[in-house]
Order: sequence, then structure tokens, then C-alpha cells
Amino acid sequence: MKLQYMPFLLPLYADNLEQEILNRFLRGHRIIQTRKELVSMDNISYWAILVEYLDSPDKDAGEQTNKSKIDYKEILSAEDFIIFSKLREIRKKLAEENGLPVYAVCTNEQLAEIAKRKPKNLAECKKIEGIGQGKAEKYVPDLLECVNTEKK
Repeated sequence: MKLQYMPFLLPLYADNLEQEILNRFLRGHRIIQTRKELVSMDNISYWAILVEYLDSPDKDAGEQTNKSKIDYKEILSAEDFIIFSKLREIRKKLAEENGLPVYAVCTNEQLAEIAKRKPKNLAECKKIEGIGQGKAEKYVPDLLECVNTEKK
């Protein structure tokens, strides 16, 4: 795989079509990182976005997960699966808001662990493999709110 770059120039007040083009590209590729900067040209403000990605679309990652696809409905209790499903909805919303693929927020495995363990705080979430300080601070509060709501 080869590292590639794709530039986007998005008007500050972009319409849904321009945003969808960018979001579709982000969802369809293995993104390494994005950089954005506010620029002004001819008195119009734009977001200059540079996306660094691997040249192979996400097919490689999809094929890898299909080999060992897990049916969480079978391995989680009914109660835990309900929480897991709600956590996936929250993860999707967080990913869209941050322009990330869903697995960059949390993997299904991490969400299943959160659903099973029902952590009460960030420290307990950081004990789950793959959830470090960054994820814990940025995404976990929304996930914990869901878990705590469902426990009641």
C-alpha cells in the first residue's frame, strides 16, 4: 500500500452535497490523518483539508474482519446487546461529527466490553484494551452516559 494525499477545498458554509463528497471519501478509504486550515481567497472563507490515506480502499480491513466476524447478539446477553446496539448508534454519530471511520472511535469489541462491564467512569473504561487517554477523554463520556442511562 502506498501513502496518498487528497486535497479538498470546502466553503466555510458548505452545502450538504460538498460535505457528503468529503464524508464519502473519508468513509471509503483508510485515513491516516486529516489536516484542516481556514483560508481566505477572493474574500471567501474556505476549509482547506488535506487527507492522508492509504491507496487501498477499506476493502482490506473489511475482508480481514469478515474472516473472524463475530455475532455479538450470540455472545452478549439480551440486556448487554441492547446497550451494545445503542453504543453503536452513539459511535456512528461521534464518527460522523469528527469525520472519522467508526472503528477509529471504538471497535465493536471495545463497545461489547463496555456493554458487558458497564464502567462507571473513564478510569474503568481505560482498562479496556485499545481505550487510552485520548479516546477516553474525547468519546467515552457520551458512551458512559448511555451505559448509565440503561442501567437504571
